[in-house]
Amino acid sequence: QPVTRFIDGRLLWPSISANGRTIAFARDFGIRRLDVASGQARAVPVTLRGSASAQGARHESLSKDFSELSVAPDGRKVAFIARGEVFAAATDKAGRADRITRTPGAEFHVTWAPDSKRLVYAGARDAKSRLYLYEFGSGRETVLTEGKASDMRPQFSPDGRQLAFVRDSRELVVIDMASRRERTLASAAIDLVHPLEADRPFAWSPDSRWIAYQAYGERMFRNAWVVALDGGKLQPVSFLANVGADAIAWSPDGRSLMFTTGQRTESSQVARVDLLPRTPKFAEEAFRNLFNEQSPPALPSSTKADKDSSNPGEPASDVANGKRVEPLRIDANGIRERLALLPIGLNVNALEISPDGKSLLLTAESAGRTNLYLYPIDELADEPAVPRQLTSSAAPKASAQFSADGKSVYLLEGGRIAAIGVEDGKQRVIAASAELELDFDSEKQVVFDQAWRWLRDGFHDAGMNGVDWNAQRARYAPLLANAQTPDTMRELLNLMIGELDASHTGVRAPGAPEFSTGRLGLRFDRAEYERNGRLRVSGILPRSAVDVTGKVVPGDVLLSVDGEPVSAQTNLDRLLANRSGRETNLRFAAASGGKSFELRVKPIDARTESGLAYRAWVSANREHVARASDGRLGYVHMFDMSWDSLQRLYVDLDAENATREGVVIDVRNNFGGFVNAYALDVLTRQPYLNMRFRGQSAVSARSVLGQRALERPTALVTNRVTLSDGEDFSEGYRRLGLGRIVGEPTSGWIIYTSNVPLIDGSTLRIPFITITTADGQPMEMAPRPVDVPVERPLGEGYRKLDSELDAAVRVLLQGTAGGG
Repeated sequence: QPVTRFIDGRLLWPSISANGRTIAFARDFGIRRLDVASGQARAVPVTLRGSASAQGARHESLSKDFSELSVAPDGRKVAFIARGEVFAAATDKAGRADRITRTPGAEFHVTWAPDSKRLVYAGARDAKSRLYLYEFGSGRETVLTEGKASDMRPQFSPDGRQLAFVRDSRELVVIDMASRRERTLASAAIDLVHPLEADRPFAWSPDSRWIAYQAYGERMFRNAWVVALDGGKLQPVSFLANVGADAIAWSPDGRSLMFTTGQRTESSQVARVDLLPRTPKFAEEAFRNLFNEQSPPALPSSTKADKDSSNPGEPASDVANGKRVEPLRIDANGIRERLALLPIGLNVNALEISPDGKSLLLTAESAGRTNLYLYPIDELADEPAVPRQLTSSAAPKASAQFSADGKSVYLLEGGRIAAIGVEDGKQRVIAASAELELDFDSEKQVVFDQAWRWLRDGFHDAGMNGVDWNAQRARYAPLLANAQTPDTMRELLNLMIGELDASHTGVRAPGAPEFSTGRLGLRFDRAEYERNGRLRVSGILPRSAVDVTGKVVPGDVLLSVDGEPVSAQTNLDRLLANRSGRETNLRFAAASGGKSFELRVKPIDARTESGLAYRAWVSANREHVARASDGRLGYVHMFDMSWDSLQRLYVDLDAENATREGVVIDVRNNFGGFVNAYALDVLTRQPYLNMRFRGQSAVSARSVLGQRALERPTALVTNRVTLSDGEDFSEGYRRLGLGRIVGEPTSGWIIYTSNVPLIDGSTLRIPFITITTADGQPMEMAPRPVDVPVERPLGEGYRKLDSELDAAVRVLLQGTAGGG
C-alpha cells in the first residue's frame, strides 16, 4: 500500500529501519524521514562542515585511449583525438604530439587536407557542432561553418578545392574552400545512428566531380547514391533490401564503388557496384603496354595547382594528389545488375581501397575478434582471392587506413597508434603522447554538454516525451557544477536523463577490471553455519569446480583453503580472491565421519558460475514441466535475445523437445537483444509436405531440408522482468497467433538504442528508434498483456514450486487434448 502521496518531484533510495517504524528517503536532493504509523514525512536537517574534497587538475601524458586517427596524404604526419582534443605528430619519431585545440568542448571527425598542411575537424563548443580549419603554417584556426545546424564528417575533395560534410544528419553539403560558398547536394536520411561513430557515409570520386553517399529509404533500407557537383540529379546505384550499410569507398580508377552491407544478425558483406560495364582485362595486354609507355608529362607545379584551385570559374583540374585523373562517367543503364557481393567470408565492419586499387583493407570480425585483413581485388592476380590477416590481437581496432603510397597501414589498436608494413606484415607502435592537464571541473561540464546535446538531437521522440529539455539543462547545470567526483557527476546526469521517463537510457562509468573472486560451486547449510559456524555442503552446482572432481558429497564440511582454516569468522571470498583458474587446495571433513581429505581444484569466476547456475535452473524447469505433464510436454528458456541465446535455443529444441506434443516457451527475466524475429520463425513455420527414407516413417520436409521448425503447439511464459526484445517477442507471439501467454505482463521497456562515448570514457545510451505495434500503438511504457494472469507468491522458488509453469502446462495440455 502507498505510504507517501507526493504528486510531483523525485523519491529515491528508500530505506526502512530494522523495527519497521521509520523509512528514510531522498527527495529533491534532500533527506526525509517518514513515520510509518502517522504517515508524516519530515525533512532531516543536514549541515555540512568543512570544505568539500575536490579533484584538482592533474597532468597526464596519454599514449593510448585515442578515439580517432587520420594519416596525412604525405604519410609523414598523423592527427588524432585524445580526450576530445586534436593532436598531431610525426609518423617516424612521434614523441610528444603538438596540441592543436584547447577548447571548452569536444572535437571529433578530424581529417587532413590534400596538401598535408591543414586540418579540418568538427567541434561541439556550444549548442551545435561546427567545422574548423587549422593551418599549421600560421597556427591559426578558422571557423568554416556557422549557424543553427550541426555540421560533421568533413572530407576534402581529392583536388583540395571542395569540402563535403553532413549537416544535421540529413543533408550532404559542399563548401568551396576559395569562396566559402555552400551548396546542398542531397537531402536524405544519411546519419540515423549517433554522430560520433567513425563511419564514412560518403566518398569523393577521384576526379572530384562526384560524391557517392549512403542513405536510408523506404522500410529503412540503406543504399548507395551518387550526385554530381555540377547539379546533376541524384542517381541510385544499389537496390539492396538491407538495413545495414556503411564505409563506402570509390575505386582509384573511378569505375566502381565498394561498401559494406548486411543485416543485424548476418555477417556484413562487401558489395561492389560497377559504374560502367566491366570489360575483361588481359595479362598479355598489360605486358604489351609496357612497350608503349612514354615519359609522363611534367605535372603542374604546386604554385600552378594552387592558382588553378583558387579560380572557381575555371573547369576542374584533372590533377589530384599529384596524379592526373581522367574525368569519369556513370552509365545508369543496367546498373542494378552490376552489383556483386565479394566472397570474402568475414563479418566486415569497415573497408579501404588501396591507392593502386588492387586490394581491400578490411576491419572484420572472425571468431569473436576484430582484426585487419587484406583482400586482393586485382583481376590479373594469378591466385584465388583469399583474405590475408594483418593483426591477431584481442584489442579493438579502429581508424584503419592506407598510407598514400599503399606500403603501410595505420590504425588505432587498443587506442594506440600503430603502423603495419603491407608486404612484410611487421608492426610498429607510433609512440605519440598527448600531454594534457585533466581538470575534472572543466571536463565534467563538457561531459554534461555532450550528454544533454546528444539526447536533444538523437532522442527517438522529437518532443522529448513532453519534457522541457532546455529547462532541465538549466535546472541540473548548477547542481553538476558542484559535483566533486565522477560518480556524483554521473548520478546527476542519470537523474536529469530520468526526467525523460524513458527506458534504455543513462550514463555508465568506464569499464574497470573486475575483481576476480574464485567460485567453488558449493552451497552451504545455513542452519548449520548459524548453530555451529561450520560450512557444511548442502548442494553442489553441476559442472562446477568441485563437482567435476566427483569427490565431494552433501554433508562434507569445508575445513580449510590453501591451508588456512575456515571458521565462523572466516571470509571465504577473501580466501578465494584472485584464485579463478589457479590451483587451490581444499580440505574437507567427510560426511561419513571418516578421515578428512584434500582436494585440488581450479575455481571458476563469478560469470562462469552464474552461467552454470542458470543452466541448472533450466534443467530443473525442464524436469518440472516433464513431470507436471506426464512427459507429454517439453520446455525451453531464452536467457536473452542475443545471437548466443538464439543458438542455444536451437540446441535446446533438441530431438526430445521437438518430438513432444507441445513445448512451453519461457522468456521470463529476459532482458532483450535483437533476435526476436529469428526465434519466432522457428515457432511460426508450418509443415507443407513430408519426406521419407526408404523403410522409414514420413517426416516433415522442413527439418530434412535444413530449416529449423518446431511444428508443435506452444505456450509462452512471461513476467514483469521480461524487457525490451523479450517484449517484442511476446508481441510477435500474440500477433502471429502462436498460442496463449501465461504469467505477468511484461515491463514496457521497449526502445531501440545506440551507445555514445563521452570524452571521459563514460558511455551514454540514446534511444533513437521508436517501437510500435503493427497498428501503430507505442510499446514503450505499455506492457505486453497476458492471456492467463499468474502472479507467483513471494518465496515460492525456495519451495521448488512454480505456479507460472504449472499454469502453462495446464493451458498447453488443454490445447493439445485429443491431438488438437
